[in-house]
Amino acid sequence: MTLYTQAESNSRKTWLYLTGFFILVIAVGWLISYFLQSPAILYLAVILSIILNFFAYWYSDKIVLSLSQAREIKKADNLELYRLVENLCIIAGLPLPRIYIIDSSQPNAFATGRDAKHAVVAVTRGLLEKLDRVELEGVLSHELSHIGNKDILLQTIVVVLVGFVVILTDFFFRIAFWRDMTGRSREGGQLRLIMILVALALAILAPLFAQLIKLAISRKREFLADASGALLTRYPEGLARALEKISRDANPLEGASNATSHLYITSPFRGKEKTSWLHKLFMTHPPVEERIKALRNLKI
Repeated sequence: MTLYTQAESNSRKTWLYLTGFFILVIAVGWLISYFLQSPAILYLAVILSIILNFFAYWYSDKIVLSLSQAREIKKADNLELYRLVENLCIIAGLPLPRIYIIDSSQPNAFATGRDAKHAVVAVTRGLLEKLDRVELEGVLSHELSHIGNKDILLQTIVVVLVGFVVILTDFFFRIAFWRDMTGRSREGGQLRLIMILVALALAILAPLFAQLIKLAISRKREFLADASGALLTRYPEGLARALEKISRDANPLEGASNATSHLYITSPFRGKEKTSWLHKLFMTHPPVEERIKALRNLKI
C-alpha cells in the first residue's frame, strides 16, 4: 500500500463498512424478532439500518463536533491559523476546510467530514498556545493529509455505527433477561437458554469488537498521514517535534471520549497508556515514539 493508493482503498472500505453495518443490524434484528416471535421487529431493523446509514454518512461529522464541544471560528478570529491552513491547502490541492476550536489546554487536533468539500479541521486552544509555527504547520499538514487520503469519512462514521451496534446488542441482552425473569417464555427451555447465552455473548463482545474495528482503521492511517503531512511541508522534523510536545503534555481533554478518541492526532487520554497494560493493548494510535522515529528516518 502506498500513499497514492490509500485514498482509493479508503473509499472502498467506507462502503464496505456501511454495507457490513447494514447486514449486521438486520441480523441482530432478525435474532430479536425470532426470539420475541415478532416479524415486525425485523422490518423495523431494516428501516432503522437504512436510516442510520443515511445519518452516519451525512451527519456523523456534526455528531463528532458536538461530542467534542468544538466551535467554528471565522478568518477574522485567528488570521494566522487561517493563513497556515490556506497555504497548506494550496500545496495539497484541497478546498479550504472549516476550522473549529476546542476550548481545552491539551494540545491536540482532528479532522472530520464526509469528503474534502465538506471537511473540518478542529484544533484545541492548547495546540495554538503551546506549539510554534513550524510545529503547528506539521500538525495541520497531518490533519489535511487525513482529508486528502479520504480517511475522514471512514474514521467518523465508525463513531456512529459502532456506538449504535453496542446499544442494539445491549437492548437485545436486556430483552432476553427480562423475558426470562418475568416468565414470559416458559416453553422451549433449551432454546431460551441458547438465546440468553447469545445475548450475553453479544453484550460482552460488542464493545470489544467496536474497539477492534477502531484499531483496524486507525493505526496504519496515522503513519500514512504522518508521511503525507511531511511530504506537504517538506520538513518532517516539525511534526516530530509537535508529537513530542503533545505527548508530554499532561493536561486532560475534557471533551474526549472512547467514541471519538481515535480521531485525534494522538490519544487524548493521558497517563493510562503507561499505567494500564489493557489500555495500551487497545490503543487506537501507534506509540508516539514509533511515529517520531519513522518521521526522523523519512527521506524527503
